[in-house]
Amino acid sequence: MTYAFLARAGAASALALSASLALAAPRTDLTMGQQLEPPHLDPTSAAAGAIDAVTYANIFEGLTRFASDGSIIPGLAESWEISDDGLEYTFKLAEGVKFHDGTDFDAEDVKFSLDRARAEDSANAQKGLFEGITEVTVVDPQTVKVTLAAPNGSFLFNMAWGDAVIVAPESIETIKTNPVGTGAFRFENWVQGDSITLVKNPEYWGEPAKLEKVTFKFISDPTAAFAAVMAEDVQAFGAFPAPENLPQFDADPRFKVLVGSTEGETILAINNKLPPFDNVKVREAIAHAVNRQEVIDGAQFGYGTPIGTHFAPHHPDYVDLTGMSDHDPEKAKALLEEAGVSLPIQVKMTLPPPSYARRGGEIIAAALREIGIEPQIENVEWAQWLETTFRGKDFGLTIISHTEPMDIGIYANPDYYFQYDSAEFQGVMDQLNLETDEAKRSELLKQAQEIIAQDYVNAYLFQLPLLTVANAKIEGLWENAPTQAADMTGVYWTE
Repeated sequence: MTYAFLARAGAASALALSASLALAAPRTDLTMGQQLEPPHLDPTSAAAGAIDAVTYANIFEGLTRFASDGSIIPGLAESWEISDDGLEYTFKLAEGVKFHDGTDFDAEDVKFSLDRARAEDSANAQKGLFEGITEVTVVDPQTVKVTLAAPNGSFLFNMAWGDAVIVAPESIETIKTNPVGTGAFRFENWVQGDSITLVKNPEYWGEPAKLEKVTFKFISDPTAAFAAVMAEDVQAFGAFPAPENLPQFDADPRFKVLVGSTEGETILAINNKLPPFDNVKVREAIAHAVNRQEVIDGAQFGYGTPIGTHFAPHHPDYVDLTGMSDHDPEKAKALLEEAGVSLPIQVKMTLPPPSYARRGGEIIAAALREIGIEPQIENVEWAQWLETTFRGKDFGLTIISHTEPMDIGIYANPDYYFQYDSAEFQGVMDQLNLETDEAKRSELLKQAQEIIAQDYVNAYLFQLPLLTVANAKIEGLWENAPTQAADMTGVYWTE
């Protein structure tokens, strides 16, 4: 009788211990808040950074990729060789890689992806990344050779962009709604207007993800974002849209606040072909009317680094040109008088959903009215901004953060949405693409920054910080964002 009781007691203790250990096991699911919902899920055919935020590294991979510190590391290419003349890159591809639909990844997929991106009818938003490619050759299933028209010191960097990920021809027809990649997570479900769910890829060729499921929850309203994180319905929120709430999270032991940097140059973009903004004096007047610090304080609650050109301040080649466009309303009025324009100037200002745009737009509009420029504010949703402002160029002014890495080269494209056309700038970028000497590249980058600042192409506001709020038990989130991505591949819960 006593023995039976002890046996039962021992079994109960074992069960209790087992239950305790089970309760102590770290979570394997995570809900990640994100302000903007992607228009679709093909990063190779749209400019929306929200696509990369969900898909980069998680679903899709490129030949190379960005590490969290911004360095370029191997992706689907495990190694590469560069010819002595810099014209040929021979990539050795990782073995045993499969797409999420079970098909094999090989050199043919690389050729298809690069040829598709550089094709005449390509919809790739960063087609310039591929312009120097003259031929993509399949050497064997695990080897592909890319031939360039001229040496390009940025080629491996270019291949790390989200626009350069490798896709399979079999999945192109449905890629926008059912993306099929090679990443550590596979797409499971999209509830339009609410969330996207990814699940762990059990056959991933590389280091497996630690999380079993990641849900990206779309919450555009800053107040709702605060409530969702505070209630722990969302366990992490990157690019948190309500910086005024960060001190409250910082004081709560349940949470941690990460304040990092991004590649996001936040600008008041100006349509350079739309009169009277085709006059450099008018654009300079706009730049002097804007008080950067007022925008940073009012829209970002002090988070943000002032910039005077389209270049990240944390980059070693950055030139501080903020003095060229210091806040000087009287100078702005004099410039408008010199330009001979009739006042007031009526102008359409389109503002996409991010807080920096909506809040910053109101502040900037008030400043412009003081010098005789009357912005007509139109708040637009992200898909509408992409269609009418970015593609249709139907705007006078807009506020946007360009989160692509080292993207000053966009100013060499006269058809880009702000329509700046400078032979001098284009010549500098042509030299940069050919130059491999680091000292000479540095000098060319400085020249490029100065040219667009002197031409007052846009009014340069601030470098967008990465403000992340997360549960204190979550590790592995990127503190800085070398590209617009919410890379979940190394994220995990501690006990």
